[in-house]
Amino acid sequence: MKHILFLASGNSRRFGENKLLHVLDGKPLYRHGLDMLAALVRERDDCTLTAVSRYAAVRAGAQALGVRAVDSPESEQGLSYTIRAGLDALDLQDGDFIVFVVADQPYLTKETVARLLDAAKPGVRMARVVFGERRGNPNLFCAALAPELYALRGDEGGRELLRGADCMTVQAGSERELYDVDTAQDLNG
Repeated sequence: MKHILFLASGNSRRFGENKLLHVLDGKPLYRHGLDMLAALVRERDDCTLTAVSRYAAVRAGAQALGVRAVDSPESEQGLSYTIRAGLDALDLQDGDFIVFVVADQPYLTKETVARLLDAAKPGVRMARVVFGERRGNPNLFCAALAPELYALRGDEGGRELLRGADCMTVQAGSERELYDVDTAQDLNG
């Protein structure tokens, strides 16, 4: 099984307000990715979707779509807390995979995420989405790496693990898919 964790608990420090609730093209920023993932999961029988957020509005939005939502009250302390809250919600089995998708990439497509999910095969330890040489999100890890993911601290994500030689790459359909919103000015670009 492939377990998608939609990470929607960021602090939005550079944005100045909760960017996930900021309206972009008629809906909150987080809904672009969540709507796409919910549609993808409905088309497949090999994956689950869990939204991980410290924000009640995001969790309610996920539940309204029929997506499992998990509270992550300690996420203000950093990304590693959101990752652990998501992992705690999963019933990982040998052979499973975990896919981390961040909530501030509004242009990520179903096709790219599907290619990443399809890369999850026996013998694959991890994979990341890239466009050319540019590395980005989302990322995939085999369940055997859960102890290393649990060991992350502070605002540290799985980036160090992904630098290993055994990390596959999956090409995004365009560079725009890797674009993430960090500041209000990013919404104008």
